[in-house]
Amino acid sequence: MKSEKISDAVVRRMPVYLRYLNELQSRDVMTVSSQELGQNLDLNPAQIRKDLAYFGDFGRKGIGYDVAYLIEKIRQILNLDQEISVALVGAGNLGQALSNYNMYLKDNMKIVAVFDASESKIGSRINYLTVQPIEELKATVMNMGVRIGIITVPHWEAQRVADQLVEAGIQAILNFAPVILKVPAEVRVHAADFTTDLLSLAYYLDQGKETSDES
Repeated sequence: MKSEKISDAVVRRMPVYLRYLNELQSRDVMTVSSQELGQNLDLNPAQIRKDLAYFGDFGRKGIGYDVAYLIEKIRQILNLDQEISVALVGAGNLGQALSNYNMYLKDNMKIVAVFDASESKIGSRINYLTVQPIEELKATVMNMGVRIGIITVPHWEAQRVADQLVEAGIQAILNFAPVILKVPAEVRVHAADFTTDLLSLAYYLDQGKETSDES
């Protein structure tokens, strides 16, 4: 891997490549070119080659990429060749949906614990997981070696939960609450803001109409 800093945009494209490669493998496709990847993922083939080149020389000129080999390498790049335990805080509708989806994941990243502050949810089951009280978060995270936390609580609770996750030793957080979290520099936070994404889509609704009006 090159010593230069890899941009967040490059890292975020790696799971996109992995998902498509897994699809190819399920169809017994052995090799794939950057041209085909670009065509099917709506990306520039040169960008794909550049992205992968940050981490190594995986392709063969005139042949392309060995699908199984590239899957293995991208999994290593994303640390998916090791088990990664995830804790989810907030057993509401979104938290339950994420926990249910967790059942179908084939990767080594799994939600292993769910927490909530509501007495009505504590002790309930979401598939094979029992919702635990928030007071047990730190001990559970430390005992199970959890490295990633998911926050699906109301925005006014999110910072407090983030503080608890950080104190427990979490290294990264996926935050679904519509609020900017303040965490130490060594803790990585990614925001999954449905509202912002949905509202931004509204901008594009009449773009075609405006272009035709101007012409």
